[in-house]
Amino acid sequence: MRINDFIKKSQDSGKFSKDELLEMLGYPPDCSATYRLMAEAKHISKELTGNRAEIHAQFSLNLEPCACNCLFCSFAKTNEIFKQKSRMTQEEAVASARQLEDEGANAVFIMTTAQYPFGKFIEIAQEVKKNLKPETTLIANVADQSLSNAIKIKDAGFDGVYHALRLREGIDTAIDPERRKESIRNFQEAGLKVGTCIEPVGPEHSNEEIAELILYTATLNPAYSGAARRISIPGTDLAKKGMISELRMSQIVAVTRLAMPETVLGNCTHEPCTLGAAAGANLFWAEIGANPRDTAKKTEKGRGHTIAQCHILFQESGCGVLEGTSRFYAV
Repeated sequence: MRINDFIKKSQDSGKFSKDELLEMLGYPPDCSATYRLMAEAKHISKELTGNRAEIHAQFSLNLEPCACNCLFCSFAKTNEIFKQKSRMTQEEAVASARQLEDEGANAVFIMTTAQYPFGKFIEIAQEVKKNLKPETTLIANVADQSLSNAIKIKDAGFDGVYHALRLREGIDTAIDPERRKESIRNFQEAGLKVGTCIEPVGPEHSNEEIAELILYTATLNPAYSGAARRISIPGTDLAKKGMISELRMSQIVAVTRLAMPETVLGNCTHEPCTLGAAAGANLFWAEIGANPRDTAKKTEKGRGHTIAQCHILFQESGCGVLEGTSRFYAV
């Protein structure tokens, strides 16, 4: 065990190898070495942001079966959770965005499923942008896009996107992992800052898979990385594999923070929890409306957290919270 060497290397801003990440990921989640990694990760997050965590908030323009069939998603057509299609009106979208802005979100995310019409997304997004404060950070969470569409997203007033190459992309999803990577390059070329995450982590994922994905995200110099566990959707095949604990997730959050360059200010986890914040997570999400980890049509009545609840979790973890627009997505 080389925990003292790892801590020193982190404090010296060293770059970790895959073998070193594998060793850190291989510690028992409840051992002293893991807790030391978590403490070092929290120290980094506090230092990089002046102990100002962020709370971003998301709503979805639609709720309908999705043919991408991500097995971990409640929207997946194959999971047969949601069988009917429902879409927000432009007025409902504006109201949702303004609600999240008024409640103090550091960034407002607009999400759609992969089949949502891109032209309609841009049309509604432009109206949402017009009705928000000029300084409000607006983020897209949409399907893979061409460069021309990425430029349209930028021109519509978005500051960035959330986009992740998920664990076992192309195996647990019907999405080509190379297409996913290409989209990230397109977003960045269009001038959009990309936030990402190591997700959705389940008990079946090896340390090798996790380490490789951590190293890939580090090459992106993203707005933030981090880690999120898979939330079981009842009745699905992946639910039979179970879930990792919050402690294991927090270990991965910490290792991810240590592996990211210091130019990456953010380190996320989902769903929000004090243990994640204690391990260096400085970004939580609040959610309203449809949520791909929930079987409730309105996640605020199910698994979703409010901005106020996220504030409390950060406060309980000794984290301050930024007031105003996100620094993670700042150019």
